[in-house]
Amino acid sequence: MAKKVVPFPGDFPISSAVIFDQNRIMEISGQVGINPETKELEAGIEKQTMRVLENIKAILEKEGWSMRDIVKTNVFLIDMKDYKKMNEIYSRYFSTEYPARFALAVKELPAGALVEIACTAAQEK
Repeated sequence: MAKKVVPFPGDFPISSAVIFDQNRIMEISGQVGINPETKELEAGIEKQTMRVLENIKAILEKEGWSMRDIVKTNVFLIDMKDYKKMNEIYSRYFSTEYPARFALAVKELPAGALVEIACTAAQEK
């Protein structure tokens, strides 16, 4: 299986994404609300969720893909009390054909983030 690795900007041992299956499937690593320009974590669940989704959108667009190509998301929250606020922002980034998704609460996330989202995108031949 041939694959293309999209490098992660920084000193972490991860890739931003890996594209495989004849360039039809992209697995995007979990993203947190760090602004790539300032390297600072955004404040609050709404701003972090928006930054996460903007970071995902930028990874996709860099490879010529779009948010419409996302078929599944995995959402990790520090507190399920933030679920509604996260959903409000999340719904702005997808059409009515939402990707499959699971969301769960975890004890902690990298960099003190409140939310992390990983996703899978797919394109037809």
